[in-house]
Amino acid sequence: MNGIPQNRRVFNPTWVQQMLLLNLGTFLTALGIYFFKFPNHFTTGGVSGISILLDHWMPGISTATLNLILNIVLLAVGVVFLGRSFGVRTAYATVLSSVITWLLERICPMSAPMTNQPLLELLFAVGLPAVGSAILFNVDASSGGTDIIAMLLKKYTRVNIGTGLALADILVAVGACFVFGMETGLFSLFGLFTKSVLVDVVMDNLRTYKVFQIVTDQPEPICDFIMNKLNHSATVTDAIGSFSHTKHRVVMTVVSRSQALKLQAFVRQTDPHSFITITSSSEIIGKGFRGMSE
Repeated sequence: MNGIPQNRRVFNPTWVQQMLLLNLGTFLTALGIYFFKFPNHFTTGGVSGISILLDHWMPGISTATLNLILNIVLLAVGVVFLGRSFGVRTAYATVLSSVITWLLERICPMSAPMTNQPLLELLFAVGLPAVGSAILFNVDASSGGTDIIAMLLKKYTRVNIGTGLALADILVAVGACFVFGMETGLFSLFGLFTKSVLVDVVMDNLRTYKVFQIVTDQPEPICDFIMNKLNHSATVTDAIGSFSHTKHRVVMTVVSRSQALKLQAFVRQTDPHSFITITSSSEIIGKGFRGMSE
């Protein structure tokens, strides 16, 4: 029903947008891990958490080396079961995150937490990677590590990504209780469950679209605006008012949140007597949105 009209373009704005989101998500994740997770030993899951635990028992191998080895193994699993495009994007995000962390270590070395408020530190240690992970998931990528396990659970079971992260990371968080003490362990467990909730909330907001049903007597200019200005299509059906028994046309379309304001303003200007209903949806499957196989 809805989609982008068939027209070839040399410049692909969708690809540019996805690359910007990929870099932003990776950058936010790296900031949260380096500045807040590592100094406080918050093992809220992930390969970085596993590396922190293993470094306690294997001091001969650096945390960065352990992190790299584990990421490579899980990345190989992701490529096999989730597809090559996932592997390329995840490999890029994993390498970029490592480079950012490496640069931060040299530009701003951290020998202790930034503050003496562990709860405040935990909020940033959880919030930044949660937002970053959600952005990466939204472009079919990941920062690597146990995020790949979560995406495997989502693909082959009915478990959502937030729950999948919790299942994959809970043992890592529990391990902090025995290695770094009960206080750090409890902070890690709390951060783990908070992250799983935040990931789902952020992803739902990123994928929210506006569904329009417009009852109008002037469907032609409205459809023209939708197709030529918003790059979407629409479905037009006949309707009869139950009170006046007057014939109308109903235009149905799906647009992004930013486009919704433009469409609403145009419809009100074009047909002030139109009747508009707008609903939100985070699952749109079809041409121009998500594929049927996703």
